[in-house]
Order: sequence, then structure tokens, then C-alpha cells
Amino acid sequence: MMVRNMHTHRKYSRWKKWLIVVVLLLLTFWGYVELVNRNAKNMTLKQKILKVIYPVFSKISKLNKNRNIAMNNTEHIQPAQSLYNIPVTLNNGNTISLEKYKGKKLLLVNTASECGYTPQYTALQELAQKYENKLVIIGFPANDFGAQEKGSDEQIAQFCKVNFGVTFPLAKKSTVIKSGEQNEIFQWLTDKTKNGWNDKAPTWNFSKYLVNEEGVLTHYFDPSVTPLSNEVLEALKLHE
Repeated sequence: MMVRNMHTHRKYSRWKKWLIVVVLLLLTFWGYVELVNRNAKNMTLKQKILKVIYPVFSKISKLNKNRNIAMNNTEHIQPAQSLYNIPVTLNNGNTISLEKYKGKKLLLVNTASECGYTPQYTALQELAQKYENKLVIIGFPANDFGAQEKGSDEQIAQFCKVNFGVTFPLAKKSTVIKSGEQNEIFQWLTDKTKNGWNDKAPTWNFSKYLVNEEGVLTHYFDPSVTPLSNEVLEALKLHE
């Protein structure tokens, strides 16, 4: 009986030690999460954690060849319909014509606030600021993948501005996947009878479509291809 009690006591001690280690690790991780997000406002716990683990998440995503695709218009095929004729409704209710951006490159990205790729907002904002005279970035919030954009247009705009400093235009939340409700811009981007060559729809949040200064769709990038990657920067070819 004594031997059995000693064995039980040792087993309990081991579990107790492991529990202490796990608790300490969780407390350390939580402290780091709070430190990284010390200036964050109105972010959920999920959003805070995603921001912290994004560097690791991004590296793992790049290893997934099925979601690390970049496509380009190698034959320089012209669109059958003009993108500039399609209006964009912004999240403040105003409508703009993309023709006002003719002469600049357009990077059109479907976005979400609770995605592992959400921290890409930082890189997109960096591009928008650095090349503001040559490049326009427009985000298209959508709740199509994993229900990761549940907020209203006002909440989305506030979240992006406060936590990522976003100043580039955000469209009204819409559907970007192929359906009867698909945003008209994404109808053009994902239908080769309109854009000339590409049928590929977004595979997840933060898929990216690049249109050149003349309104020609030149590239598609999967979400795992980051905005500051060599592939995107080479496609942009924006030199100071």
C-alpha cells in the first residue's frame, strides 16, 4: 500500500510540475500578446493573437504550394471590357470611378479583420504611402472565407485605421467569390471574357489583383504572397 501511495504521489508531483510550466508559458505568451498590442484599440482576443503569430503563420503558409500561387498576364492580353467603367461604392457610401486612377497601378485586395493574414494591412499601407503617386490600393472587405469579417462598414474602417493606420480606400463590404451577389469589380477580375485572361477567384482573404496604368490586369497573387514579397515588388516595378 505504501509503495502504491508513493507512486501516486510521484505521478501527482509530475503533473503538478507540468501544470506549473504550462501556466507560466501561457502567462508569458499573454504578456507578450499584450505588449505587442499595447496600442491596439477595440481588438478582440483572436485579433490580438493573430497579429502576434502572423510571422510564423506567414512562413508556414508559404510552404503550402497549393496556396502560394502567383499568375501573370505574360501575353499582355487586353481586357474585352474596361475596368474603368465599373463604379466602386466605398464604405462611407460614396461612389467613385476607377477612371480617376488611370495612369496609376491598382492593387485590389479582398480583406477581412479576423484572418491570419489580417496583419498584411500593415504592408499594404506601407506600399500605399511609399508609392502614393504611382499606386492605389483598394481593400474590399468580405465575409466569404471563414466568416472572418462580421463587422459593419463603420466598424471595419475604424478597426483598420486605429490598429493598422490604413488610409487607402476601403470599399463597402461585399461578396467577392463567384456568385449571383459577387462584387462587380471582382466579376471583372475573375472572368476572362471581361479581363481578357484570368478566371481565378480569390482563394481566401487577402488575394491580390494587380492592374497596370492602362487598366490591364497583369497579375494575381494568392494570400500567402505578401504585399512586400519579391514577387509583388517585381510586378509593381515602382522605382523612386
